[in-house]
Amino acid sequence: MVKGVIFDMDGLMFDTERLWDTFWAPCCRKLGLPQPGPEFMASGRGLAGENLLRHLAEFYPQIDPKVMLKEVYDIAAERFTHPVPCKPGLHELLEWLKKHHIPCIVASSSPRHMIENNLKNDHVDGYFQGIVCGDDVEHSKPDPDIFLKAAAQLGLPAKDCLVLEDSFNGVRAGHAAGAVTVMVPDLAQPDEEIKQLYTCCCHDLLEVRQLLEEGKL
Repeated sequence: MVKGVIFDMDGLMFDTERLWDTFWAPCCRKLGLPQPGPEFMASGRGLAGENLLRHLAEFYPQIDPKVMLKEVYDIAAERFTHPVPCKPGLHELLEWLKKHHIPCIVASSSPRHMIENNLKNDHVDGYFQGIVCGDDVEHSKPDPDIFLKAAAQLGLPAKDCLVLEDSFNGVRAGHAAGAVTVMVPDLAQPDEEIKQLYTCCCHDLLEVRQLLEEGKL
């Protein structure tokens, strides 16, 4: 059985991936850029730091990616001061983990203040031993750094941790870290590459809790 759980946030704990997708259009309008397409959205999910800046530069070479990133973060910061919907089973899973004394931590590519706002607004901040955000590591997902750092903060090797992810880049990072990696799809269903990387795929966090109860994770 796993000894610690590492939670992604956007699209896994909270229904925020859909919100993030809506932030890019007004950002592009304000900056006079073409509207983002599906490929831009899909390939950018889970990215942060230099990986996200490279992603922006690839699709929008006509502008400094840092200018674009600041604009979209400003839009997001305003929205995330307000509560956002949590994903089904989040509270039930957290209660089960607390009851069984399994420590949890958040490892998300989002800025720290946005993570803290979402946790506090949903009253789940007390369940977690800490937060690792995209700015805390040199290389963001799909590199494993964020999950390795989160496992270290739990005082555990990554192989003893369960990584819960919804994005392709997150699954890639969990696999690279050597963690037990479970995908709970949000906006994209796993393709053949991703199916080879995760331990299993769950419909929602309630199913994750069930597998833990049955000793299958």
